[in-house]
Amino acid sequence: MKSSKLVLSKIASMLLGGCMILSGCSGAASPNASENSAAAAAQPDAPKVEATAKIVVFQSKVEIIDQLEAAAKDYLSETGAEVEVRGTTGDDYFQQLKTGLANNQGPAVFSLAPGSEVAQLENYLADLSDLPFASDIAAGMAAVSGGKVVGIPYTVEGFGIVYNKSLLDPSSAASLETFTKMLQDQRAAGINGFGLSQESYFLIGHILNHPFAVMDDMEGYMDKLNKGEVKMAETPEFQEFAKFYEAIRDNSYNPLEVNYDKECGDFATGKTASIHQGNWSYGMFKDYDVAFEMGLMGFPIAGNEKIAVSVPTVWCVNGQASDAEAKAGKDFITWLYTSQTGKRYVTEEFGFIPIVKGMESSSLDPLSAEVSRYAAEGKTIGWATNLYPAGIVDVYLVPAAQKFFTTSMSADEFLIELDAAWAAANGR
Repeated sequence: MKSSKLVLSKIASMLLGGCMILSGCSGAASPNASENSAAAAAQPDAPKVEATAKIVVFQSKVEIIDQLEAAAKDYLSETGAEVEVRGTTGDDYFQQLKTGLANNQGPAVFSLAPGSEVAQLENYLADLSDLPFASDIAAGMAAVSGGKVVGIPYTVEGFGIVYNKSLLDPSSAASLETFTKMLQDQRAAGINGFGLSQESYFLIGHILNHPFAVMDDMEGYMDKLNKGEVKMAETPEFQEFAKFYEAIRDNSYNPLEVNYDKECGDFATGKTASIHQGNWSYGMFKDYDVAFEMGLMGFPIAGNEKIAVSVPTVWCVNGQASDAEAKAGKDFITWLYTSQTGKRYVTEEFGFIPIVKGMESSSLDPLSAEVSRYAAEGKTIGWATNLYPAGIVDVYLVPAAQKFFTTSMSADEFLIELDAAWAAANGR
C-alpha cells in the first residue's frame, strides 16, 4: 500500500493542476429511443451506446442524489439509454449492497470506499482499465486491484472542523484545554460550541480518524491494532481523543438527538459555532441565508492543524452482471467524464473538486476551496477510515458511541469499549 504522505502529495499536485471528476451509471433501452437519436446526434461528444435493459446505479452519497437523477434523465435524452438511480444513507448502504451482490441481485454500478470495502468485494468488481479516460485520472487516485483499475474516484474530499469565523477563532481551540474552554464559553453565551450528529460516520466514524491519522505510521499502527498487538487504551493519541470526546459530551448537545439536517441547520443559523464535517456539507447550506463566513480547520488532537484529505468513494461496475449491463455501466460513467453535459454535472451540479484531466471547475464553494488550499499547501493528513475493517462503524463502533453519550462512562472506559469493538470486527 502506498504511504498516505505519497498519496496526499499527489492530491496536492493534482489540485494545483485544476482537474475534476465523478462517475455514475449507465445505459438502457428506452421506449423513446428513436426520438432520442436526434438529441444524441446533436451531442457530438456523447459516447455511442448500445440499447440494453435498464440498469440500476446504487450509491450512498445522499447530497448528490437529485443531481444524479437529473443527469440520468439527460443521459436518456442524449443516448436513449435508461439508468435508474437508487441511494441510501451510509448507515446501511454497504450491508444492502453485499446482500444484493451475494444473491446475484446487485446493481450494475455501485459505489465503495477505497481500501477495505474494495478489498472485501474485489471478486465482484469489473476491470475498468479500458475506460477511455482512465489514463487521465490523477496518479494514485483510482482504486486498483490485481494491477487493474476497479474503481473510478468521485473526487477528493476533506474534513475537520467547519467553523463560523464570526464566532470562533482557530487559535482559541488549538488544544484539548483551549477547545474545552471554547465549548464552555460558547455554552455560557447561549451557543453550542461544537456539533456532531447521530448518523454513524458523523457520530464516530470520521472523528475517530484523527488519532490514527496524526501518527507517523498510521498504516503500521492499524495493522498492529487489527492483529491485537496494540491497544487504543494504551496509546497516547487515543487517550487524548477520548478526553476530547468526553469534553464534547459534557459541554454540547447530545448528538444522538440531532440528525445531519439539524446539525447543519443549527450551524447555518448561528446556533452552533462549529461542526465536525467536510466540504460535502456545503450543499446543505444552500437553503439558508448564511450571514457569516465559514472556514475549515484541523481537529486539534496532538496539536494538529491539518485537515483529513483523500478519495472518499469510487464507482465500480458489477463484474458478475451480464456483458450488456456491464457495458451499459461503463458507457454511463464514460458519458459523465467525457461528454459536455456529463462534465457539467460533475463540475457544476455535484460541485466536486477536480481530479481528472480536462474536467476543470471555474469555481469551488468556500469549503471545497479550503480543501484545495490545504492540499496545495501540504497541510493534510490521511483517511484512516478507508482502512477500517469493513462494516466496523455501523456494527461495532456506533453502539460504543451511543453507550458513551447515554451514560457517565469515563474516557478510559470508552477506550476499553473501542478496543473490544475493534477486536470483534477482526474476529478476535
